Amino acid sequence: MTLIVPTEDFDCQSCGACCSYSEEWPRFSLETDEELERIPAEYVSADLGGMRCEDNRCSALEGKLGIHVGCRIYAVRPIVCRTCMPGDDECLMARHKLSQKVML
Repeated sequence: MTLIVPTEDFDCQSCGACCSYSEEWPRFSLETDEELERIPAEYVSADLGGMRCEDNRCSALEGKLGIHVGCRIYAVRPIVCRTCMPGDDECLMARHKLSQKVML
């Protein structure tokens, strides 16, 4: 069962959990070669399969998690990033993991 949470309860620019979940996610999936070419090379992983991450955090994410964050390449971010929506399963999973890290 999927839990639906109103999107107004989520402020993505103060969270950043989905961009710091795992270097294995997000992986490129449906991007065309043209879309991938728009992403600056310094933000693409060495295997070209996803975004470059440092300690599970996307290198294109700037700011402090839980305070204020933003994507350096928001206008050309990959499809997998565009499809992650506030309150969806991926969002809730990432927020749960982030809250566990913060509480440690």
